[in-house]
Amino acid sequence: MKPLVAGVPVPEEDVRAVVRLVAQVEYAQQNGLPDAFTELFGQEAVWTVPYGDPLTGLAAISAFARRALPGTVHRPLTVTCEAESIVFVRPDLAVVKIRQRPITRDGRRLDEVLRGHDGPGLRSRRCDSPSAAQRRWASVVAAHPDVAPGTPVYVLTKDDGRWRIALAQSTASIDHDAFEADRTLPTGAHS
Repeated sequence: MKPLVAGVPVPEEDVRAVVRLVAQVEYAQQNGLPDAFTELFGQEAVWTVPYGDPLTGLAAISAFARRALPGTVHRPLTVTCEAESIVFVRPDLAVVKIRQRPITRDGRRLDEVLRGHDGPGLRSRRCDSPSAAQRRWASVVAAHPDVAPGTPVYVLTKDDGRWRIALAQSTASIDHDAFEADRTLPTGAHS
């Protein structure tokens, strides 16, 4: 997906660098790499984690990443991160809206799995209402809060030619597209 780009004019190289940074966040999260994750933040960065308090400074972000990321590689779910939009406020300051979607370790989107498109041997049935699908999503998010669908926002700064995260707000969300497109869930998935 190519992000919507707005704001002051910048070289295409900066757009690619911002998209690449978001891809590096995804890679570090999916592979449980705290050092690779932490190096994407600036020294004085602030990161508000989903369901949590702000982490201020690289040391706090690094400590959290070292506790949280390594254990994620053995979980059945992870997330994708895509830059949906980038607003260049100045040539060295960008606000990036991320779309974060949960996936299985073999790359299947969780909304597809929950709608019954999980392959042979799975019978599907229709949900009576969007609220049933929302309850199912809520139960998945409760079991795996680190892979909740999300809408993070990053504020990036460019220093010495390199983009880094100065501020990150990770906001979990319910992916309403998953509910509205098809209300089919695997048998037994209803709460």
